[in-house]
Amino acid sequence: MIRLAAAGLLLLIVISAANAQGWVPYRVNTGGTDLNTVYFSDTRRGWVGGDDGFLSRTDDGGQTWVRQTVGTKAAINDIYFRDKEIGFLLAGNSIFVTRDNGSSWTKSRTFLPEEFEGAEVELYSVRFSSKNKGWVVGSVSKRERVVDSILVYTDDAGQSWRRQRAPSRLELIHIDFVSDKRGWIVGADGTILFTRDSGESWTKQNTNTNATIYHIDFRGDKNGWAVGERGTLLRTTNGGETWIPIPTKTTVTLLSVHFMNDDDGWAIGRGGTILRSSDEGKTWVQQESTTRQNLYSLNFNKKIGWAVGGEGIVLRCDCD
Repeated sequence: MIRLAAAGLLLLIVISAANAQGWVPYRVNTGGTDLNTVYFSDTRRGWVGGDDGFLSRTDDGGQTWVRQTVGTKAAINDIYFRDKEIGFLLAGNSIFVTRDNGSSWTKSRTFLPEEFEGAEVELYSVRFSSKNKGWVVGSVSKRERVVDSILVYTDDAGQSWRRQRAPSRLELIHIDFVSDKRGWIVGADGTILFTRDSGESWTKQNTNTNATIYHIDFRGDKNGWAVGERGTLLRTTNGGETWIPIPTKTTVTLLSVHFMNDDDGWAIGRGGTILRSSDEGKTWVQQESTTRQNLYSLNFNKKIGWAVGGEGIVLRCDCD
């Protein structure tokens, strides 16, 4: 376990390659642990989070990183900012909040085993559909076996969180909203859930796959993409009424997908896999990768992309 240092400890990024084009690799000194999530609120300010409660922040576009203290040793699975001041962080069974632009983080809610008949909660993804309403998804496990899903929401900007029963007891892994009313959740066994009424109700969409789906990204109400096990990549042009499998020429598990605009998208996964599409996700081309580390999380701010993964690897792309 890494002992969290005091906030303000400067971490230097060591450039591990000098590739002028594509994804340039860097490495943050995590002590050898993995980075699970990355989020940039603008082109200069961002965060990476990982195992053992590791959290680091940059204010200069990734040139330097400063270690931050969070009151947890659990893996940080997601970071998301509702606006420039208010952000949320998921670590193990806890939700943390910042209201000062990420300068400090405090625990907002912890889901204890006694609330779930001794089972353990793991929270994976947080998103807000409006200023006050947000959602968190995850799993409930006993002896490392998933026994239920967890779906919780806030309607008071994160002051309180309440559980809602999802129409699936399978592990729920990622959530995405495109408006205050329309959102999607993905998870195990090909699960995609959809709401059209601000999360008041959720219905299953047919994916015709039993592969675990790890990430989903929508642009507007209609166009969306989802990625998962065994190179699974799904595309919809009608809000998920139908999902079409897209050949990727890879069997590697894909873990994150993001479209910069209606045409240009990226997907990343295990073994340093990077895919790119320039035609709305109809076709995908594998990119040269300067790492074999698993890549877990992908984030874009404007045309600058970031991917993070195993042993503190950080990739940056100035993607035109």
